[in-house]
Amino acid sequence: NNSLLTTAAVVGFPTIVPASVFGKNAPSNKINIGQIGCGRIARDHDIHDTIRFDQSRYVAVCDLDSNRAADAKVLVDKFYKEKTGKDKYMDTKIYDDYREMLLNKDIDAVVISTPDHWHSQPAMEAALAGKDIYLQKPTSLTVREGQQLRDAVQKTGVILQVGTQQRAMPQFRVAAELVRNGRIGKIHTVKIGLPG
Repeated sequence: NNSLLTTAAVVGFPTIVPASVFGKNAPSNKINIGQIGCGRIARDHDIHDTIRFDQSRYVAVCDLDSNRAADAKVLVDKFYKEKTGKDKYMDTKIYDDYREMLLNKDIDAVVISTPDHWHSQPAMEAALAGKDIYLQKPTSLTVREGQQLRDAVQKTGVILQVGTQQRAMPQFRVAAELVRNGRIGKIHTVKIGLPG
């Protein structure tokens, strides 16, 4: 009888829960992101362009270079500190092996900003781990690698978005329109300089 009374008292006791636990900004309503690769593209574009959206939050960063990983952690933690006014709002976890990060069940999605030769492998493994993926271009170095990535995404049903944002930028659309409509004359030579 005592345990029944204790249980009833605990269940009936009013509980004070912070408002941040409920509503549109509740932690359970956010997409938890892990960053794979923390070099220039990640720091100057991918993290910067993603972190500002309230529906997601960075919870982990990963890079083989411990200095780059530490810099990315500082960047993420500083952003959340400034945004929330709380020193320890986010304590971003650092990984040096993306495979270990993919085991983290709290991570819903990954942003992959590794060097060009190392896009497909972590993307395939992220898909197999059930993580949605934003992947910098190129998706692969070979057709076969691209087919394997496609198969992994189709098999698991995760979302894959590839960073081909330049195709949507106004200056590139205008340039394509000028070429297609013959506005710059007949094209006879095209030179491409990559990267950057």
